[in-house]
Amino acid sequence: MAMLLKKVWESVTNRRSSCPSSHVDSVISPPGYTKSPPPSSLGAFDRLPIDVVFQIVKLVGPKDAARLSVVCKSWRSLVSDDRLWIYFLQSYHDTWNSVFFAETNLQKFSSHIAKSSFMRIYRQRVQVPGAVIVDGGSGYYKFGWSKYACPSGRSATFSEFVNIEFPSYFRFRNFFATIYSRMQVKASAQPIVLSLPLRNYDDTESARASRRQLKEAIYTALFDMDVPAVCAVNQATLALYAAQRTSGIVVNIGFQVTSVVPILHGKVMRTVGVEVVDVGGLKLTEFLREQMQRNNINFRSLYTARTLKEKLCYIAADYEVELSKDTPASLEVPGEGWFTLSKERFTTGEVLFQPHIAGVHTKGLHEAVALCMDHCHAIGFTGDDTWFKTVVLSGGTALLPGLVGRLEKELHGLLPSSISKGIRVVSPAYGADTAWFGAKLIGNLSTFPESWCVTNKQFRRKPRLNLVW
Repeated sequence: MAMLLKKVWESVTNRRSSCPSSHVDSVISPPGYTKSPPPSSLGAFDRLPIDVVFQIVKLVGPKDAARLSVVCKSWRSLVSDDRLWIYFLQSYHDTWNSVFFAETNLQKFSSHIAKSSFMRIYRQRVQVPGAVIVDGGSGYYKFGWSKYACPSGRSATFSEFVNIEFPSYFRFRNFFATIYSRMQVKASAQPIVLSLPLRNYDDTESARASRRQLKEAIYTALFDMDVPAVCAVNQATLALYAAQRTSGIVVNIGFQVTSVVPILHGKVMRTVGVEVVDVGGLKLTEFLREQMQRNNINFRSLYTARTLKEKLCYIAADYEVELSKDTPASLEVPGEGWFTLSKERFTTGEVLFQPHIAGVHTKGLHEAVALCMDHCHAIGFTGDDTWFKTVVLSGGTALLPGLVGRLEKELHGLLPSSISKGIRVVSPAYGADTAWFGAKLIGNLSTFPESWCVTNKQFRRKPRLNLVW
């Protein structure tokens, strides 16, 4: 790199006086997306094809590429090319698709991307402090830093640690203190992006009061620990972001219940209604355990049944047809030995569509999603009647093979063609960690944290602050 910079400086020695002397920061915000060809000579590098020079600049890396931009107008024009910085962004923490989605769809200020080059966006993203991310799911909670490739840890069932139906300041304080201790980071060091399961589904006054009480307990506990800023987003919205969408219906198969959540432009449409199915991942695991016990299959813990559910079970495309088949499969569970399942493999997942076979009296998953879609279609918030036709699955149980195809099939059978045409079901983008990755998109945004977070000062003035959740 030193030789390259030396060569560049030598190639413009006779023209240095005509070059503007400014700091790198003043030249890494070229306007617009389209870059014009270099306005003047690149000196000795004119002997090389421009594509070769471009590849050389790629190899020197983003820091030295920015330094080249202060040499002269020719080099500034070359290294300001959006294609170069798209390349650098692709190699930095996240995939290019997720970076582009986040910067163009999750910005609080719609004019941001139009006014910023990708060179500037890259610089801002590098300077973003990052955030502690806590995905407090209804099952295991996940935590880590937004700059990490994935969660750094997960621990005990969140619903046992904190009862969010009856929020307690001291329980939340103890929970977050445990998180920071395990991450070995000071609470005052970085902002936090927090994900919690959706609760108090209705748009009634009592439901709104419950949500306010929950927010009060969380914010108070965190700000009393000197956390600089807090961004709290519900799990369903984060799962939608992870799927690189801002509108659609999220089906979150949680630990105890499954919620069907309509979301338009990142906002939960409570006026449409959140449908709830009283079947979650735990019920499927317990039903599999019951079947194994009836068939005299011995095991020592519920963890074994959960492992078998995750590794061997699937959703039948046609339940009645599947009953006539012989579908044995075996798996070795460490410490327990080998297990062979047959019909249990698909009858377990069938509980999502026919809860009554597990003794649960509630609507099936497909019926809840169809009802939600019908309400979205009837209310017609926008001229676009397709926003609710994308169904994003979330939760570890949503990874069961066959679920996507079966749900699409059932929806087409329940809904009229005017609604069912164009329906698409999307599997969890990152498995059980999908909501965590949605939070990661926010924590790495070039405008984070100021456009997303509530600060301690703002919270203390909360009568004048509308903390929408």
